[in-house]
Amino acid sequence: MVSQTNYVPPRYIPLSQSDAEAEAEAEIVTPVNAVPAHQHINNVPEEWSSGICACCDDMQSCCVGIICPCYLFSKNAEFLGSGTLMGSCATHFILWSLVNTFCCVLTDGIMWGLPGCFVACYACGYRRTLRTKYNLQEAPCGDFVTHFFCHLCAICQEYREIQERSGSANPPSLMVEVTAPTLQKMESVSSK
Repeated sequence: MVSQTNYVPPRYIPLSQSDAEAEAEAEIVTPVNAVPAHQHINNVPEEWSSGICACCDDMQSCCVGIICPCYLFSKNAEFLGSGTLMGSCATHFILWSLVNTFCCVLTDGIMWGLPGCFVACYACGYRRTLRTKYNLQEAPCGDFVTHFFCHLCAICQEYREIQERSGSANPPSLMVEVTAPTLQKMESVSSK
């Protein structure tokens, strides 16, 4: 079987636009030899912007990753377009906290590593998506092994990478900005 490395999916054509109009527009907008933005010209994987053990470089993501890793994981998944904030957070919470607790309590700690396998299986797909998006090398080891042994460090590293590479492309923020409502005054109506 021959693999196609230059495959580009067909362009989306709205229902309100005819095929002829779309082709005419595509000829004007897209040159024939143009390389799509999501394809990398250089096939050599790039290095991560920070190491797996550099959690303390960004204390905000480090603290959130330790206190509530499901929230940090879901912010990464939301940015990658692979999940919603609540869906990814709930799934991670179930796999990380509840399954881990039940396995330890019900088996007296014998099956302690089993939940790590579930979380690593779930999270390694997101890491693979991030690596593909930014053409990153699979380092320090495979995606599954990284999440199995260093899950909290891995999600912090992924968050830092998204922050570093997204630039002004609306990176995920861990803090919610709350603004006070405007001051309202009641004025009495004077009868004259």
